[in-house]
Amino acid sequence: MAEVKYKPHHNYNPAIVMAGLNEKWKMVVDKINCGYYQKMVKKIIGYMVTWTTYGSWLQGDKRGYVKNGRVLAQNDKLKSANQRQQKYPKVKLNTEQKQIAENTIIEEARRINHKIFAIAVCSNHVHIVAGVSEESIEQAVHRYKYSATLALRKFGSQGKIWSKGFDKRFCFTDEELENKVRYVRSHNNG
Repeated sequence: MAEVKYKPHHNYNPAIVMAGLNEKWKMVVDKINCGYYQKMVKKIIGYMVTWTTYGSWLQGDKRGYVKNGRVLAQNDKLKSANQRQQKYPKVKLNTEQKQIAENTIIEEARRINHKIFAIAVCSNHVHIVAGVSEESIEQAVHRYKYSATLALRKFGSQGKIWSKGFDKRFCFTDEELENKVRYVRSHNNG
């Protein structure tokens, strides 16, 4: 692979920039120039997303919680603070509501041509394993939450239904994708 040449844009001298770097950063620049990191980048073949119903799994929960992709331990003070800030009642979907949400998400996925390998709408969270699509993951999740919210409101749901945000886990191999599908299918009684 050809060496990546630094192209200054403000009269920076690459030799001076390199001289100002410590040894650790010089190694990183060298690895970039020789294609080391490009070889490490794997192709994403799918992903699993998870989001919760409103108030059902707060930060600080005893089961642990996910923040910025990291699973964090129980924190009673944090959970109590979050409970005090709740503006709406905690949401737990019943059997009919779970089916409405699932059908709506599947229909929306069909409409936008997004391959869903597995879906589980549980009483307090949703898991979806999906293929990569033209839409970003953020756009797809927003679309699914919004569509499910509208459908649930038609059947009488009020207030906030879903928590903010979602967790995403990337799949780089068929085995990882199959494991996520198996995991989600194991939730279909929840």
